[in-house]
Amino acid sequence: MDTSPYGLASIWQQGDLVTRGVAILLIAMSIASWTVMISKGLQAWRHRRAIDSARRDFWDAGNLDAGIAMLGKDNPFAQLAGAGASAIKHHHAHAGALHEQLSVSDWMTMSLRQSIDEAAAKLSSGMAVLASVGSTAPFVGLFGTVWGIYHALVSIGSSGQASIDKVAGPVGEALIMTALGLAVAIPATFGYNALVRSNKTILAQLNKFGFDLHALFVTGARAGDNAASQKLSIVRSA
Repeated sequence: MDTSPYGLASIWQQGDLVTRGVAILLIAMSIASWTVMISKGLQAWRHRRAIDSARRDFWDAGNLDAGIAMLGKDNPFAQLAGAGASAIKHHHAHAGALHEQLSVSDWMTMSLRQSIDEAAAKLSSGMAVLASVGSTAPFVGLFGTVWGIYHALVSIGSSGQASIDKVAGPVGEALIMTALGLAVAIPATFGYNALVRSNKTILAQLNKFGFDLHALFVTGARAGDNAASQKLSIVRSA
C-alpha cells in the first residue's frame, strides 16, 4: 500500500530537525499532561470517597483509632485526624511546660493547620505542569506553523513557481503543527480547571472536618453535635 505524500509519516520524514523537535516536544507535553490528569483524577476520586467517610463513618466509630481506620489510608482526612490525635497526646504528655506557653486550643489549631497546609500542597502538586502545557503548547505549535510557512516560501522561491505540489507539503506541515498544539493545550486546560474545582471542594471539606476535630479535641464535642460529647472519655483515652 502506497504511503500518502501528505501523511504524518511523510511529513516526519521530510521535516528537518526543527520540525521534528517541535513535534517531539508537543508529544512529550501531551504525555506529561495526561499523566498528571489521570493520576490527579484518581487521587481526587479517592479523596471524594474519604469525604463521605469523614462525614459519617468517622463520627459513628466507637473510638478515635477506629474512626481513623474507617477513613482509610493515603488521604488527607485520615492524616488530619492522625495529626490531631498526635497533637493532643503530645500536649498531655508535656503538660508541665507546654501549658505555660500554649493552650490546648492554640496547639491543636497549629497542628491541624499544618496538616491542612501539607494536604493543600500535595493536592496542588503537578498542577503547574498542566498550567504550563495549557499556556505554552499553542505557542509551540505556532512556532511549528511559522517554520512550515517558511519552508513553503523557500520552496516557492527556489522553484520560481507557486504550484500546489511545491507548497502542499510545507503548508500541510504548518497546519498539522497548529492542530497538534491545540490538541495538546485544550485537554490540559480543561483538566486543569476540573482539578482546581475538585481541589477546592476537597479543601473546603477538609477545613470543615478540621474545625469539627478541633472542637472535639478541645471541648469533647463535635461542633453542633451534642451526641459527640458522649465519646469524650473514649477520645481522650485513645
